Amino acid sequence: MPCHGCTQNINPDTYSVEGAGKVSKTVPGVIVSSRQVAVAGTNSTGKTVGVLAGATAGSAIGGGTRSHILGAIGGALLGGVAGGAIEEGVTSQGGIEYVVETEGGSLVTLTQGASPVFSKGQKVLILYGSKARIIADER
Repeated sequence: MPCHGCTQNINPDTYSVEGAGKVSKTVPGVIVSSRQVAVAGTNSTGKTVGVLAGATAGSAIGGGTRSHILGAIGGALLGGVAGGAIEEGVTSQGGIEYVVETEGGSLVTLTQGASPVFSKGQKVLILYGSKARIIADER
């Protein structure tokens, strides 16, 4: 069950249509630390599809009404677990957690996609908005 289209884009270089043209507050800062993190994937669509597919397949088991019902219930349970696990595995991705010290002395922590990579001591800009992001300060 490929779900590459389900993976949320956490890259700071990508904007949604709704985000284009919006004004965001921008604060300069310096990278204090960074670490690689795992960003958990989603699993709701996979669970739903798994439940439906499992129930359909499971209902074909056996010869009587009771067997069909029990097969559908068992198939739905197994299908939901399997579908959710598959989707979560496909939509999980790597990211980087950054701690940034603003010019005002505050610390801000933000996690975003694994690219671009910023180094300790590098000057950056924190863009606040519906999706906050860090970009290089090239002033």
